[in-house]
Amino acid sequence: MSVRGIRSVSASQPTMEGAGVRLRRGFGFGKTDEFDPFLLFDDFRGDRPEDYRAGFPWHPHRGIETITYVLAGVVEHRDSLGNHGMMGPGDLQWMTAGRGIIHQEMPEGDSRGRMHGFQLWANLPSRLKMAPPRYQDIPTAAVAEIHEDDGTIVRVLAGHFWGKSGPVEGIAADPTYLDIFVPAGLTKRLPVGVDRHAFAYVFEGKGFFHDASEPKGVLTEDLATDIVTRSRPVENRHLVLFDQGDEIVVTASSDAKGGQETAGLRFLLATGSPLGEPVAWHGPIVMNTQTEIRQALKELNDGTFIR
Repeated sequence: MSVRGIRSVSASQPTMEGAGVRLRRGFGFGKTDEFDPFLLFDDFRGDRPEDYRAGFPWHPHRGIETITYVLAGVVEHRDSLGNHGMMGPGDLQWMTAGRGIIHQEMPEGDSRGRMHGFQLWANLPSRLKMAPPRYQDIPTAAVAEIHEDDGTIVRVLAGHFWGKSGPVEGIAADPTYLDIFVPAGLTKRLPVGVDRHAFAYVFEGKGFFHDASEPKGVLTEDLATDIVTRSRPVENRHLVLFDQGDEIVVTASSDAKGGQETAGLRFLLATGSPLGEPVAWHGPIVMNTQTEIRQALKELNDGTFIR
């Protein structure tokens, strides 16, 4: 097995989107070749309704797929296809914008005012950018969960992992999207397709991801010690971009506090096969050329965007 090295570890950056939602952006709206086929990743969370309740009013998308995953609170979705739904904790929404869709997402906190969710954008290949739009609303009960004897828990949001399959089907980028919890003090080895780009985003706890660059993927018999001394520390709201290889090795911290160990490490792991196509951006519209962008904007202006 070849352990993946780490290209970078970075903190997500405070950003404001929609009608005034305060969130943290892991990456997006720039050079995203290393994340291909993914385009953008946002972490929206807070316990003050004034930071998120303005929401994301009606706006267009074309040429991409958006994946929304809710952990706390509720997000109401409406779109130009006539879909309407409420996403609660653990629910997942996968929207294929294709040739064009207009939608809105309006968050509402729980009884304590807490709101937490993620949005990931996946690119569409040129041959599917003008495909018919599609909406998939996935309740939490439909998400496959893996419970290991050592306490590790994996929710398979999309793709295939350890013999389980996610509920989302027919996704062009063929992603694997996982919500992983590793108990404190435990080291786990996670398989990743060697030809796929991969990133992890930590949203609870802290730990270490092994960096194969020193030495080149060689682990000593004392695996846990080796990981801690030769790896990159990560904590809440940090994103890890991985290099090539066919497995990721992670250790959850076990810092003692008053005789108690920390709960462990929880993170999202996303992998996908790169498209290797040119990317032309205009906010929520992502095509291959500026000519296609201009055509999309013209259609928005003359009312022919939705077909």
